[in-house]
Amino acid sequence: MKKQPIHKIHIFGSVGSGKTTMAKNLSKVTGIPCYEIDNAVWIRNPSVDIRRTDQEIERNLQSIVQTNSWIIEGVHTKDWVNQSWQHADIIVFLNTSYFTRTLRIIKRFIKQKLGFEKANYQPTFRLFLNMFKWNKQFEKVDKVRFLQMTEMYEEKLIIINNRQDLNNWINNL
Repeated sequence: MKKQPIHKIHIFGSVGSGKTTMAKNLSKVTGIPCYEIDNAVWIRNPSVDIRRTDQEIERNLQSIVQTNSWIIEGVHTKDWVNQSWQHADIIVFLNTSYFTRTLRIIKRFIKQKLGFEKANYQPTFRLFLNMFKWNKQFEKVDKVRFLQMTEMYEEKLIIINNRQDLNNWINNL
């Protein structure tokens, strides 16, 4: 049986799971544009980001999912994100360990503060502390919610638990 081409990919995972890195790398290899859901959610300002309304977010996301190809990455489990799961050819869940995500949060913050890594947000100490809170929240609440919300898309859900899973999936593309 011939594999169906994959043009629409939604990558989901906690802060520090590797979503952005994976999306950017896949985009480079495939030429498919990648989008961070956070940029649909937030109006970026130098001083403070402003959250859009759910209707604005839904419209922004709708304008992406109606295109021919995309890679969307994000951690949101609001009802409006369902439209990207629905249109996706494949949903990739990066189920990176809590410990690995915690280390990546620390590493990312240091790199951003030293100017080695660019961020779409202001890397403040408060945001740094929030990332640990969000990481814990993901482990206890959001992961379960995500898995429940994507049950109807089970046939297109890929769960990647480690680098070996990732390499296997990429080699089978």
